[in-house]
This record gives sequence, structure tokens and C-alpha cells, in this order.
Amino acid sequence: MELQKCEADLYDQNMLALKDAIELLSGKWKFCILLNLYNFGTMRFKDLIETAGGITPKVLSKELQELEENLLITRTVNNTKPVTVSYAITSHAVETQPVINSLIEFGLKHRMKIKAK
Repeated sequence: MELQKCEADLYDQNMLALKDAIELLSGKWKFCILLNLYNFGTMRFKDLIETAGGITPKVLSKELQELEENLLITRTVNNTKPVTVSYAITSHAVETQPVINSLIEFGLKHRMKIKAK
């Protein structure tokens, strides 16, 4: 009975962790933003708009704010004229890279399977 309780607690903890991760990275843009910052390094807002492909400035601003609040990116205001803002991935966010790579791999396989239908 004790083992079943332990397994149930572990299952509950895993489900909670999965829900947290999904909520943290939910939406179609957060992974794209993180991947761009991971691949290209520090980027300005304008560069993120161009590389994300279709995101609106309002949505990008919201997504960046959420990523910053969750310690996945840093926002730096540069003392330039005009003032520019740049974004960079944090060391904590680098841990999302295997997840992103797995999703890309799955997406490619899935796309091929659907096309072969």
C-alpha cells in the first residue's frame, strides 16, 4: 500500500510539472522566440519580428514579457540614440533546447507521415 501511495504522489508531481511546463511555454510563438534567440544570440525587437515570421508587434511584446517574467529571457535597454532594446536567452532557458529539438524532429516525421497518406 505504501508503494502505491509513493507512486501516486510521484505521478501527481509529474503531472503538475508537465502542466507547469506546458503553461509556461504555451502558444505558437514562445518556442519560435526561444529558438531564434538560441540560434542567433542576442536580438533586437525588430529582428525578432522579422525572424518569427508572422507575429504581430503586440503579440511579440506580450510573449517577450511573459518569457522575461519566467526567467527564460533577459531584456536589456541599450544606451543608444535612439534607445534600443535587446533580448537574450538565459542559461535556464537553454534547458528548453532538447525539448525544442524533439518537437522539431517529431514535427518533421509527422509532416512526412501526413504527406505520405
